[in-house]
Amino acid sequence: MFEAMRVFLPLLFAIVSGIIVMKLGFGFKDWNRNRRQPVLTVEAKVVTKRQHVSRSIRTDVEDMQQIHTHYYATFEVASGDRMEFRILSDDYAMLAEGDVGSLTFQGKKFRGFERHYGWVLHGKEEMLRMGSGS
Repeated sequence: MFEAMRVFLPLLFAIVSGIIVMKLGFGFKDWNRNRRQPVLTVEAKVVTKRQHVSRSIRTDVEDMQQIHTHYYATFEVASGDRMEFRILSDDYAMLAEGDVGSLTFQGKKFRGFERHYGWVLHGKEEMLRMGSGS
């Protein structure tokens, strides 16, 4: 049994270490790819918002739970394309479905959204001021 543990524990350590290194590598790769992209600002409409709540329970500490909430918003641009971004809770609270404004992003990274009060997205090609008659 001890002989099996001498083989199993280093193997388990190698597997866990490999997973951690891979996760860090993919995270760095995504960060680097986003960093090299240009910062773009386009007119967009908030189509939907959603939250993803996950919970983890620690077994080594009695009654210890961790709850994580991730916030997402989907935007539709004039071409009809939709983009979903993970956003901060403060940004999530300030957005409402149907808001129209300037979406700023870099690669897959949300940079901000500035609402245009009194504007509405018409069709797939243009932004028009509500009530302008055009």
